[in-house]
Amino acid sequence: MSTTAPGMSTRRERIAWYLYDFGNSAYASVVLLAVYSAYFQKTVVGGAEGSRWWGIAIAIAMILVAIAAPIMGAIADYSGSKKRFLFFFTGLAVLFTALLFFTEKGTIALAIALFILAEIGYRAAQIFYDALLPEIASQNEMGRVAGIGWAIGSAGGIVILLIVLPPILMTKSDLLIVRGSLVLTAIFFALSAAPIFLWLRERAQGKALPRGENYFSVAIKQLRETIQAARGFREFIKFMIAFLVYNEGVIMALDFAAIIGAVLFGLEQTGLIIFFIIVQATNVIGALAFGWMQDRFGGKRSLTLAILLMVACIAALYLAQNQTQFFIIGAVVGVAMAGIQSVSRAMVATFTPPGKSGEFFGFFALTGRTSSFIGPFVFGWIAAEATLMYVAQGQAQTLAEQAGHRVAILAIGAFLIAGWALLAFVNERKARDAAGG
Repeated sequence: MSTTAPGMSTRRERIAWYLYDFGNSAYASVVLLAVYSAYFQKTVVGGAEGSRWWGIAIAIAMILVAIAAPIMGAIADYSGSKKRFLFFFTGLAVLFTALLFFTEKGTIALAIALFILAEIGYRAAQIFYDALLPEIASQNEMGRVAGIGWAIGSAGGIVILLIVLPPILMTKSDLLIVRGSLVLTAIFFALSAAPIFLWLRERAQGKALPRGENYFSVAIKQLRETIQAARGFREFIKFMIAFLVYNEGVIMALDFAAIIGAVLFGLEQTGLIIFFIIVQATNVIGALAFGWMQDRFGGKRSLTLAILLMVACIAALYLAQNQTQFFIIGAVVGVAMAGIQSVSRAMVATFTPPGKSGEFFGFFALTGRTSSFIGPFVFGWIAAEATLMYVAQGQAQTLAEQAGHRVAILAIGAFLIAGWALLAFVNERKARDAAGG
């Protein structure tokens, strides 16, 4: 059986783990948030159909990761090879992020294909990065360590945006410079990720394969056993169901924030970058505050507060009428979103039995990627269809597109509220006891 030594990690190993989030968040900030999403919607495709195709592209990537996540997690646990999987998928993300440079107006198929491959690498790598958390932190400090990681990751998002902002600002969003920022992001990600492969020692030990078996067949059997034994982890399963729902709203807000800013409030590339610098800055505050709060008051209470704060922000966003209001809402969303995501990750770690981190985080990834598929697809579809409806009613194209996106915003709040309601059924103490915590 694989073994770990949580809490015995060195300072350098924790720094390496934090630095990976530093680079990982640079991808999220530039590709998903501030630059590529808006460039894809407005320039590569154009109009409300750009929102539809953006949602479809994300959905395809997430479906592929969702299918493979539990199997990969089980294989990584059995073979003690989380770092190998992490290296492969990080390389995939870095390579295809750089290749996004070659996308231009009208190259829709190429833009979608390259993005899907980059997104698969980015999302799949997170499974194995998250699964290393129980190896470097003990049960009573996971909230703090996860919070610090999230805060440093948010700082990485700020740094990359501050790097790409000046040339975009000086050239008035020249498309060559915008595309070049994607190459710079890939390099930034690769350099920040390097320490985790050089400094962090994976403590889990692989097990010898039984005669006549391979890693895939063993993983299938191990997953079957885990599913059959799921009665002992009921609270974890209930938490995953709640996470599946409220994470819909988080992912929708993340993946369409730049598009909402451009469509509803007329933000250009420079304005979007400044907006996300503010969001990432408040992300740091949120991650640290909710990490401390989780260790002191428990994950469920902290997560409830974060979700309800996010719901209030979505209500305000629906009513917002100008850029100033959008920027203020974004600042508060940064706090709430960091709380939701960092606390959720830490709760999975505290609900995970020893030696099962890759497998449990594989299920966590399966749940998260499922919502990453459903949420963006729903938002893009609602925005595009509502736009067509308003156009048919005689509204001008621009006004119809804005009205359509406001309707889609309501779906974000609906998923958050439903997920919060389901979270009420999770007993955190029982979940920790079942994991041996």
